[in-house]
Amino acid sequence: MPPCIWPHFHQSQASRHRPSSNFQQTTPFKSFWKLNLSQAEIFKKEKIKSSRKTKIFMAFPSKSIAFISFLILTITEASHSIPFIVLHGIGDQCSNRGVKQFTELLTNFSGSKGYCLEIGDGTWDSWFMPLEEQTAVVCEKVKHLKELSKGYNIVGLSQGNLIGRGVVEFCEGGPPVKNFISLGGPHAGTASVPLCGSGFLCLIADKLIKSEIYTDYIQAHLAPSGYLKLPNDIVHYLEKCRFLPKLNNELPGERNSTYKERFTRLQNLVLIMFEQDNVLIPRETSWFGYYPNGGFKPVIRPQETKLYTEDWIGLKTLDDAGRVHYISVSGGHLGISRKDMKKHVVPYLKDQASMVGSIQSSYAKVQGSHHQIRQSRKRKQEVPWLQDKASSELILNGSSYYQWPSSVQSFFRELLGLAKD
Repeated sequence: MPPCIWPHFHQSQASRHRPSSNFQQTTPFKSFWKLNLSQAEIFKKEKIKSSRKTKIFMAFPSKSIAFISFLILTITEASHSIPFIVLHGIGDQCSNRGVKQFTELLTNFSGSKGYCLEIGDGTWDSWFMPLEEQTAVVCEKVKHLKELSKGYNIVGLSQGNLIGRGVVEFCEGGPPVKNFISLGGPHAGTASVPLCGSGFLCLIADKLIKSEIYTDYIQAHLAPSGYLKLPNDIVHYLEKCRFLPKLNNELPGERNSTYKERFTRLQNLVLIMFEQDNVLIPRETSWFGYYPNGGFKPVIRPQETKLYTEDWIGLKTLDDAGRVHYISVSGGHLGISRKDMKKHVVPYLKDQASMVGSIQSSYAKVQGSHHQIRQSRKRKQEVPWLQDKASSELILNGSSYYQWPSSVQSFFRELLGLAKD
């Protein structure tokens, strides 16, 4: 016989102690009943304790959820920092105060690590190394810089934008470029050489460059010749200019679908034009706008150019996807302020780790830590004019970079046979 469900005796024992009519006085049943009452009370107490714990936890659901979310975001987002590189313009170099400060400020504002990549010796090579070679130098650097291996952003300054786009389109096997932020880039070309200044030498040099700009010698020895696009000499531009026609996929019958495919991988293309820019002719080239073939009037909107309508490089594809941002700021060439940097550049460089900092700050608010915030507000009230002055201060003044250095002037003196004995 299987044992009885009663725990203290088997069937044989139960037969010896069958319950009488007054079963509550029967010892085995009485003890069993008391035992079960005790177990029930213990179970009830345990259930009450468990219920209290649940109520305590549920009393603070928002804090618990916030803390868990904070931990998850801290672990996952802090590991997705995307660095950026800065490519300076002509006549400049990474060690110059303006570019150095610009790179450091972007790093501080965004929380992402920035690197200014130098090409050769900087100033001289920015003038005299052909853009194809400058692009190849940067391509090798980004491939060997391990910090960029998982992807990076590009911030281009003037001529540096064309080198950056060359890296995006031409660099075989390079790490992926996420966002491209262009400040005053001659994307559709420029109809004038960079400023030389005043004086007889500059006038002669300017005329010489314009008349000989599409010769093999100038193309091989003067970097800006790679994107000087004279509307009244488009035939020679397409035949002889060695860089921009290839970069913009302008050559009929030679358009490379790979360049377009690589360019359209960008997550964001930010095109910043300076409203008082007198270096780029026309200034709308910063947005891919330009003159019509054969004349200097009017300036064609970027969306009306063949490069856009026929989608030679994928600009229309990016624009249709909402990934092109046309921005106009006050100032001369590259004359950008801290305020405009924070508003138009930093959001596309934002390190996700800095988002964790924001979450930490928000969590501190939940916990009631308002002291630092109050102190910050107090400081703002005390010196608002200092903050306004700092935010409007120009970090870069690109127009000054386009004054030809003495080494460049010496080069043209020799070229024109005017070198001093």
